[in-house]
Amino acid sequence: MSGSLDAYLLLAGALFSIGVFGFLARRNAIAMLMSIELMLNAVNLAIVTFGAFVPALTTHASVIALMVMAVAAGEATVGLAIVIAIFRNRRTPLVDEYDAMRE
Repeated sequence: MSGSLDAYLLLAGALFSIGVFGFLARRNAIAMLMSIELMLNAVNLAIVTFGAFVPALTTHASVIALMVMAVAAGEATVGLAIVIAIFRNRRTPLVDEYDAMRE
C-alpha cells in the first residue's frame, strides 16, 4: 500500500468526472459506451481502494469489484450489440440520428 487514501480517491473522482464529461459531451455512441466504462472503472478503483485501506472490507471489496466488472462486461456487450444493430440500419454512429426507432 503506497500512497494515501485521498490520492486514490481523487484519482477515482477525476476518472469518474472525465467519464461523465465524455458521456455528456460526445455524440458518438461508441464514445459514450467507452465513457460509461471509464465511470465503472473509477467506481471499481474506489471500491478496491477502500478494500485496501479498511481491513474489514478486504474480501467484500474484492467481491463487489468483481461484480461491477461482470456488470460492465454485460453492459459493453449489450450496448455494442445495440449500436451495431442501429448502425446497420441508419449507417451512422451518432446518437442524434437515432430519434426515430420504429422503422
